[in-house]
Amino acid sequence: MTTYSMLSRAIRQTLSQVTSQEDLNFLLTNRIPRKALTHFMGWFSRIENPLVCKLSIAAWKLFADLDLSEAKKTEFRSLHDCFTRQLRDGARPVVQDAGTLVSPSDGIVGACGRIEGTTLIQAKGFPYQLHDLLGDAQQVARYRNGTYVTLRLTSSMYHRFHAPHDFTVERVTYIAGDTWNVNPIALARVERLFCKNERAIIECQLAEGGHLITLVPVAAILVASIRLHFLDVLLSMKYGGPNVMPCSASLHKGEEMGWFEHGSTIIVFAPPGFALCDGIRSGHVIRMGEPLLRLPA
Repeated sequence: MTTYSMLSRAIRQTLSQVTSQEDLNFLLTNRIPRKALTHFMGWFSRIENPLVCKLSIAAWKLFADLDLSEAKKTEFRSLHDCFTRQLRDGARPVVQDAGTLVSPSDGIVGACGRIEGTTLIQAKGFPYQLHDLLGDAQQVARYRNGTYVTLRLTSSMYHRFHAPHDFTVERVTYIAGDTWNVNPIALARVERLFCKNERAIIECQLAEGGHLITLVPVAAILVASIRLHFLDVLLSMKYGGPNVMPCSASLHKGEEMGWFEHGSTIIVFAPPGFALCDGIRSGHVIRMGEPLLRLPA
């Protein structure tokens, strides 16, 4: 057998293995009773037992790159307490430049850039429409030809999210939905996935220039709960309404807004005139407080 044939065979075998692993990942995280598993995980993660907590965190470390060195405390009451951990003061410096919108969370940048009319990208070859995600004609008009950034939080990341600028939250709309996994494998296979999952539409007016932006935390399998400090309800599959909640919550840049119960996605929308900061591209790892978007000059 020639060297070329051996190399070709090795490549085919590798591709076959990768495909099989992706198939298995998709099967295990999506072709299961997603909502039932999410309810179970919500219950299990809140068990306040030292042994259960330590064993759960140890198992978690086997499957994820979990780093607790920045955590504010070293002992946790439950798995949920670890999921939603706070960080030590100063662990996430926030860029204070008034012309910069910072990342609201730690994450991996997914699809991002200019919205083509009202069409944006979930993953390569998988577009979706603003209206399907936001469900509001005024918001669709506001972000037509605007800019967006998708931030994916992995299970081991810091799960709290913060105000990307000084702003006032004017309205929150809760949209009930499914709990598909939001990892790259699922995003490349399930069309309009973000539009199917449970999510919150958080409309905000910036103090700088009066610009309107929107943050869309999207829940996922094992998550399906979003806590916002300025609302007195937990947005989850058990939440019964109202779905539209007017509010007037003023937050300073970097101030904590809330958290996911596990890890998921936040999509940031800005109107025309905003631009991606240098280095913001698909695959880029970003931390809360680092530059994300530039405001119009």
